Amino acid sequence: MPHRTRSAAPLPTLTADTLVLADFGPRARRPPGPYRRLFARPGTRAFTLGNLIARLPMGMFSVSAVVMIAGSRGSYALAGAVTATGLAATAAVAPRVARMVDRYGQARVAVPATLFAALGSLALVLCVRSGAPDWTLFAAYAATATTPNTGGMSRARWAHLLAGEPEALHTANSFEQAADELCFVLGPVLAAVLCGTFFPEAGTLTGVVLQVGGVLLFAAQRATEPPPSGRTGHRAPWRAAGMPALLAVCLATGAVFGATEVVTIAFADGHGHRTAAGVVLAFQAAGSGAAGLVYGALRFSGPAAWRQPWCLAAMAALLTLPLLAAALTGSLLLLAGALLIAGTATAPTMITTMTLVQERTPEGRLNEGMTLAVTGLLGGIAAGSASGGWVVEHLSPTAGYGVPVTAAAVALLIALGTAG
Repeated sequence: MPHRTRSAAPLPTLTADTLVLADFGPRARRPPGPYRRLFARPGTRAFTLGNLIARLPMGMFSVSAVVMIAGSRGSYALAGAVTATGLAATAAVAPRVARMVDRYGQARVAVPATLFAALGSLALVLCVRSGAPDWTLFAAYAATATTPNTGGMSRARWAHLLAGEPEALHTANSFEQAADELCFVLGPVLAAVLCGTFFPEAGTLTGVVLQVGGVLLFAAQRATEPPPSGRTGHRAPWRAAGMPALLAVCLATGAVFGATEVVTIAFADGHGHRTAAGVVLAFQAAGSGAAGLVYGALRFSGPAAWRQPWCLAAMAALLTLPLLAAALTGSLLLLAGALLIAGTATAPTMITTMTLVQERTPEGRLNEGMTLAVTGLLGGIAAGSASGGWVVEHLSPTAGYGVPVTAAAVALLIALGTAG
């Protein structure tokens, strides 16, 4: 009987990958985190970069306008009136621009709308520099209302790319909210530095360059752009089921932001540290941004409608901390810490609210629905600023911290009253 020899098994080939696995074991096989998976999708990094550049000026223009107008005309009242007029114009025009974006496409509408708004900003600079009549300042700043809602367009792209992937969309919405917080923190600081270091118009001019350049880069990413919806038979977003209550929650939430800003400035001014108000407010935004990123990495089994009241309740509860810090200590340092903690409830609340807006907005009108939510926030900011200012003037800055607590409680009651 012939002797059989067993063939030797082939030796494994060593590659860079097997060496890495051998060196690091299970750690090398660890799956990527949710944000890394999010931006591994083709085209997402490019449109996000363009959108962030375009979004940064949203925190620059109002501060730049106030510094520029007050410095040349010697009137903060005039500067405030001009920026308030621009806010009112934005509330009226922005939803219409968003409707056109949905109907005709982001690139086709956003680029000319941004260029028109840029011309308004440049006209404001020329009117201020040339000593034109005051009414021209109002007209020029009102023209900037055609600025498209870049944050809403970015969220619409994520909703288009992540259709059917609620967990990934939750992560994307969380990133977008953190980006909003970052822009609102860096924008005013950048504007103040530019206007103070170079010349009063530097903030506005830099904002125009960033806005136009960012929108052009964003619009050039056509592969990730949602298809235009054309004319749809769907009802207006504000008439959709559940949307009126959401917009009312946005209005009350905006009042939290507006009141907190005015009251904090007044509180710092009353303690002889008005210039520190921006730093103190930055703590709140930092807490919100960090919480937003953490919130986006979590996974939830329940619907967003169930989470919203809990987020609002947390925001209302944590907003009592700045009130207690102001009333019991009067310390700006402790107030900053209290605002940092209170801010951790802001981003989860906004992320959950925007998720509900996405869910309840009729198909083909997402940009319009998002912009209506932002318009509600802006209206609430204006109302909160006025209410907080009234309480500060007639009572005290410490009492003013009761306004954001009240506004958050109102938002919670609205959500509870319309649940289900």
